Amino acid sequence: MQIRVLSDIEAISHEASKIFVNLAKKYIASSGRFVNAISGGSTPKRFYELLASDNCSGNVDWSRVHFFWADERCVPKESEESNFKLAFVHLLSKIEIPAENIHRINGEDVSEKGAKDYEDEIRRFFGALDVPVFDLIILGVGEDGHTASLFPDSTKSLDEKTRLAVPVYTEKMNRITLTLPVLNNARHILFLVSGQSKARVINDILADKGKRGNYPAGLINPVHGDLLWLIDEAAAGE
Repeated sequence: MQIRVLSDIEAISHEASKIFVNLAKKYIASSGRFVNAISGGSTPKRFYELLASDNCSGNVDWSRVHFFWADERCVPKESEESNFKLAFVHLLSKIEIPAENIHRINGEDVSEKGAKDYEDEIRRFFGALDVPVFDLIILGVGEDGHTASLFPDSTKSLDEKTRLAVPVYTEKMNRITLTLPVLNNARHILFLVSGQSKARVINDILADKGKRGNYPAGLINPVHGDLLWLIDEAAAGE
């Protein structure tokens, strides 16, 4: 695990876009494709904008890049709450990428059906692997320590060992998320964390080993890949 503290969300986004471009070149050269899973929330917005800019976009063969999602809210894809819409508006609609390379979660489906359909899509794409190996998964952290849609009190989701995607039912909004075995099987995991409101939980996860396991984000521990935290100074304040 590596931790880099940068000045602000702009610096984090620039660093993340460089990492994305370099990994895309590496895996396209070695395997002919680059398969990543992205997240929602406000933090990755600037990162998406930079990837779509001429400086980055011209350096990526988008025809060989595949986008999946780490999680999705159970809303229509046009909703402002949709993780897909965030990525589509700020990135996917601005690059030349084949429609078949975009593997979204059908959030408008009933949670269980949407989770099953997404797992089926992942298995079709990756083939016979018991657990798929994403080249890169990009994650964030909530103030409660959740990541993707794995929440501290969602014991059933956190304990899942065989399924690739599961529904998560909450009072506010139902969701669909990749499970820990999938997240931890990635070649590269990149956390983007910004804001003073995250300082306490970031301190617990990264500085206090005794508390790390209390948070889903603290359970991200790649089996054979690497883990990089990009944190701004506000989030690293404690």
